[in-house]
Amino acid sequence: MTDAPDGRPRPADRWRHRGIRGLTITRNASVRGWRWWARSWDRLVASLQDEAPVGSGAAPSPSGPLVEQRGAPRPIAVPARGYVYSFYIRATFAWSSPASLRSEVLSWYVDYFQPNAIQRLTRLAADLARDLPPHRAADLERALQRALTDDPVWTYERGDVVLTCQPDATVRLDERIMPTYQPHVDRLMKLEYQFDEQLRRARYARELSSRWTAILNDHVDGGDQDLADARDHLLSAQREAARWINDLLHSHQRNPTDPPPIPPQPSSTPPR
Repeated sequence: MTDAPDGRPRPADRWRHRGIRGLTITRNASVRGWRWWARSWDRLVASLQDEAPVGSGAAPSPSGPLVEQRGAPRPIAVPARGYVYSFYIRATFAWSSPASLRSEVLSWYVDYFQPNAIQRLTRLAADLARDLPPHRAADLERALQRALTDDPVWTYERGDVVLTCQPDATVRLDERIMPTYQPHVDRLMKLEYQFDEQLRRARYARELSSRWTAILNDHVDGGDQDLADARDHLLSAQREAARWINDLLHSHQRNPTDPPPIPPQPSSTPPR
């Protein structure tokens, strides 16, 4: 190899040196990358086999089964009666395993089984919602909660691994019916307020009448006819108030959207 007259390497020699240095760097990087990939692959295989990860710095596995809480990625839509509007269900699932799995292994199996759990909950909710009008989300939620209470734990298996799932769900109305449904809800709120107000007054009147009756009973033994008439009048009003309270409660249970019954009117001949 000869140099140029000025002592510098010829251009061809410079390119040769650069090519050799580049190949050396590439070879060393490839070796390091292969070693890193081999270690990562060993860790992945060990995690899937639920073995301790390679390396002395690995954290110890926690004792006892883990629980992983997962929510459905989006609300589950099931059609209401008529198949025009839908109910929307927000679902959560609590996953665990009787075996002592590490968190990354449990997460892998949860990713594998959760679509099956979502599909099962969707079928259950669709069967319950099929005959319900679209404004009765509360009824669907109660029926769904009863069904989940009867079958609280779902079991899934893959090989020797067994996972259990405890689902939970809440139901929301279709937003498209809210403008139509809101006046009805406002009327119900007004009737509930009227019912509570009249019931409170009736119970207060009955309590006051009972107190006055007790007071008159203590003084009626003297033979005072006016006190006896007043006592009889209060007892009659007390019975009337109790009967009206019962009618109020029964009518509200049968038809909560009906106006409350008219309260009993005071007697035209009050006691002296």
